[in-house]
Amino acid sequence: MTTREVEHEITIAAPAEAVYRLLADVENWPRIFPPTIFADRLEGGETEERIRIWATANGEAKNWTSRRTLEPRGLVITFRQEVSAPPVAAMGGTWIIEPTGESAARVRLLHDYRAVDDDPAGLAWIDEAVDRNSRTELASLKTNVEFAHAAREITFSFEDTVRIDGSAKDVYDFINDAHLWSERLPHVASVRCEEEYPGLQTLEMDTRAKDGSTHTTKSYRVCFPHRKIAYKQVTLPALMNLHTGYWTFTEDADGVSASSQHTVVLNTDNITRILGPDAGIPEARAYVQSALSTNSRATLGHAKDYAEARRNHAD
Repeated sequence: MTTREVEHEITIAAPAEAVYRLLADVENWPRIFPPTIFADRLEGGETEERIRIWATANGEAKNWTSRRTLEPRGLVITFRQEVSAPPVAAMGGTWIIEPTGESAARVRLLHDYRAVDDDPAGLAWIDEAVDRNSRTELASLKTNVEFAHAAREITFSFEDTVRIDGSAKDVYDFINDAHLWSERLPHVASVRCEEEYPGLQTLEMDTRAKDGSTHTTKSYRVCFPHRKIAYKQVTLPALMNLHTGYWTFTEDADGVSASSQHTVVLNTDNITRILGPDAGIPEARAYVQSALSTNSRATLGHAKDYAEARRNHAD
């Protein structure tokens, strides 16, 4: 079996410990790395953990489970995929963060991998995916660490919650069945939803704004019946550089709390073009939050009607 070993590196103007902390917290990865859709810490302690990652590779959505060993003193993180997605037969590697000064670090990203059946075409596909994703990840890591303080003002999260007299399953089904949204949601003009793997969706929508205009968005969604749907928007409106979020469904004796959470990084370059010469970050933040919250609340409202009608019909 042919094992390929490759290395990528980048220099970052930030303390090595700060870089390590960002890499060690895998739940932040969708905000840091463009290919990552969602990352979940399944189990583990301070030095060993098991994580599951959903990410795009060469435009295709994949997911895998990895084990990581964390060495905070040595600033080293090793990882090994438990079950890889074809054409990958095995994949592992190491993050090595080396201080090059008080406020500078060299980050080395090492990979070793094999293709299923040693297939040359498969190996070439992995070569391309690893090279592209490694360069993207390192460049994103550099940007996000170096501009962490500046980005604080333009990064924000918010959540809308609706109480529903119904079952979590029915509410989940309404949000999960996005291919029906153009029939069920007035603000969705058209929708294309594909699920190549169970629980992993590609969702493209044409959404109507308050002024009647439509815009197209594309998201990848990871679905956990009947409790959570996490997503990352990859085709973004002009005022956003990043948009991730999740729907959660928490059932109790009185019904369901259904929530829609959003995390946004504003695109400050487009604020005055979209909102006018006097607009700044507060106006852009209010505009984006209002637009997203309006659509979320509308969707939750229709999900509420759907779930409560089903409960009443069952009664």
